[in-house]
Amino acid sequence: MARLHEHQGKELLKSHKVPVPRGAVASTPEEARRIAEDIGGEVMVKVQAWVTGRAGMGGIKRAANPTEAEAVARGMLGMAVKGFTVEQVLVEERLDIEREFYAGVIIDDRARAPVVIFSSTGGTGIEEIAREHPDKVARLEVDIVEGLQDYEARDMVRSVGIHGKLLRNLGGMIKSLYDVARAYEARSAEINPLVLTRDGKLYATDCRITVDDYAVFRHPELGIDIAREFDRPPTELEKIAYQVEAEDYRGTFYFIQMAEDFEKGEGYIGFHGAGGGGSMMSMDALLSREYKLATYVDTSGNPPASKVYRAARIVLSLPGIDGYFASGSGVASQEQFHSARGFVKAFLEDRLSVPAVIRLGGNMEEQAIEILERAAPEIPAPVEAYGKDDTADFCAQRLDELIREREIADLPARPPRAIAKEPYTFESPTGTVTFDYAICDTCESKVCVKTCVRQILELQNGRPVLNVSREDAKRGRCIECLACEVECHFEGAGGGYVDLPIPGLEEYREGLLKR
Repeated sequence: MARLHEHQGKELLKSHKVPVPRGAVASTPEEARRIAEDIGGEVMVKVQAWVTGRAGMGGIKRAANPTEAEAVARGMLGMAVKGFTVEQVLVEERLDIEREFYAGVIIDDRARAPVVIFSSTGGTGIEEIAREHPDKVARLEVDIVEGLQDYEARDMVRSVGIHGKLLRNLGGMIKSLYDVARAYEARSAEINPLVLTRDGKLYATDCRITVDDYAVFRHPELGIDIAREFDRPPTELEKIAYQVEAEDYRGTFYFIQMAEDFEKGEGYIGFHGAGGGGSMMSMDALLSREYKLATYVDTSGNPPASKVYRAARIVLSLPGIDGYFASGSGVASQEQFHSARGFVKAFLEDRLSVPAVIRLGGNMEEQAIEILERAAPEIPAPVEAYGKDDTADFCAQRLDELIREREIADLPARPPRAIAKEPYTFESPTGTVTFDYAICDTCESKVCVKTCVRQILELQNGRPVLNVSREDAKRGRCIECLACEVECHFEGAGGGYVDLPIPGLEEYREGLLKR
């Protein structure tokens, strides 16, 4: 689920005529001061972070005047929340609160319906309130076709002992919250607390909305960078990685950055899994040796070699990792030689500088291991490959031993690829395939044609050409198995190359060098 910040959720509520306190978002202490001046009087300053219990961690404070608001914001901006820094604060008017309520709309997968919850008592712990004071909580499963009716919302309020004008106004607020949740396809939308001020007005003083991942593309107006449920803003690498997944639905590429600003020697590992259960065991094997995870990556569901390649290069863009550990399911049905070629292309291009242990158990694992072992002598750091008969614990032990040995070969830098003299090119689904006929003419093996998984290449006058249309190749007949590059490099003359761009990655790496 993709989360919205409090201030974003309140904007959606305002668009459906739900009153919210006057305020605005500030990214600097000076902005916070100006907002407080515009509001006049006391204000509340709140960190914008996807966590609960902000008040307890000093993330919600009162400011009596603009000068104090500026000082409070200065103390909050840049503060660490779960390892990541606060970039924005919400400055809004302080209300004179008489009473608090809770209102929420949550998709109940068991009921297969949206469920509306209302409590006559607000604050943290709606679950505890429902358990200890069931008479104060109303719950309603909503017919998804009919939607929440006005009378149903009022009945919920009446059932917890509220009557009169307040009943009518609270019912209207609940109905508006449901309309917001429905309009933006939210998995959950909560107002907590929904407050009654001493002058008899209702306001949504906090708002938490999460949008279904699969609905994000229908709501570009929300400005969601990543359709993932994070508890903090996405990092630059996460944004880069998500664009790979957003544009390529073949298999899965799930990337989470687990840590920032660490240094080599601190025990952080670039972890790359494949499938849930095997990945969990593999992570446990690392953690039991007191290593820490720099990343959690999952490439499963039969991903193309190109996706594994991009995943590996993104992981290797994290400075400071001490090793690379790829280990997931031991009985994967996907053809593991695809993943092996993806790893090899990435490790050769980036001149891998940390030990790597790659466990590719499952279909065609023997071929996958051979591909990695063949490439190992050309990679500066040690690379070891294993299959299903080698446990995740054994593989983690091998990585630990390699890290302790710290033997990195002094291999020459890989020369930049020369511009093709006689290029033959065609587009693949996410890249471009090039054959340099000036080199291909010297090749005796023609291994690119022999190993092309989809057999879309044939020889004409001794040169590889497509036997399908260029349009068909781009639409997916080329599955980007990378054989025309990896096999050509080791068994041919080196005339084949697949360019697989990763938008934003080189700029990210250049930015690291400037720090």
